Amino acid sequence: MKTYVCIKRVPDTEARLKVGADGKSVDSTGIKYIISPYDEYALETALRQKEGGSGGDVVVISVGEPAAGEQLRSALAMGADGAVLLKGAPTMDGLATARALAAELKAAGAELVLCGVKAADDDQAEVGPMLAELMDVPCVTAVGEIELQGGSVVCHREVEGGTEVVEAPLPAVVTITKGKYEPRYPSLKGIMAAKKKPLEEKDAQLPASRIQVRQLTPPPERPAGRIVGRGADAVPELVRLLKEEAKVL
Repeated sequence: MKTYVCIKRVPDTEARLKVGADGKSVDSTGIKYIISPYDEYALETALRQKEGGSGGDVVVISVGEPAAGEQLRSALAMGADGAVLLKGAPTMDGLATARALAAELKAAGAELVLCGVKAADDDQAEVGPMLAELMDVPCVTAVGEIELQGGSVVCHREVEGGTEVVEAPLPAVVTITKGKYEPRYPSLKGIMAAKKKPLEEKDAQLPASRIQVRQLTPPPERPAGRIVGRGADAVPELVRLLKEEAKVL
């Protein structure tokens, strides 16, 4: 059984982002791009299942521009067996992305598809459930640990006060959040081996985006702080300001 892991190329979460000259995109000058962190958890989950004896290959798949091949190679260096790049301009339209992925994964007969619970750049958390709906398979979201048992996947989800266990028949789509497994770093051996692993490039069946970004604006600068006094004598004035100006009391 092949396990497919959907990954996305995103700006480094520690990068300082600037609005581009067009006013509606991020200036990519000097920005490092990485695999979206939650997608790394999904990849680590797939690799742990393989190493635990489930067998089969782990294949990473991404919708994006040719530059996304760098992140796919990183995933191969971490231990994935193969990669597929569906070439197309990424957009904010999660449904368009899900349609492109579904067309490829249905044709491949994918039995288990893992996705990060959400992407670090748009934070929409929608591609996984949309993908499952388009593939007409069960979907379990925000999962921290999985187990493969025969023809099903057993998912452990952290909920308030405990752990929820959900079993879904295969094929299925599971979205992964931070849980039992910490993503590994690529080893030198893995980096060298990644150069020989297959990375297939195809044109994505990517429909036109229904979402257009009109404008990006940075958040307003935080106002300067104000010292209202020192010690216990400042408490009445602080309480007054919190009540009358900040209106949080």
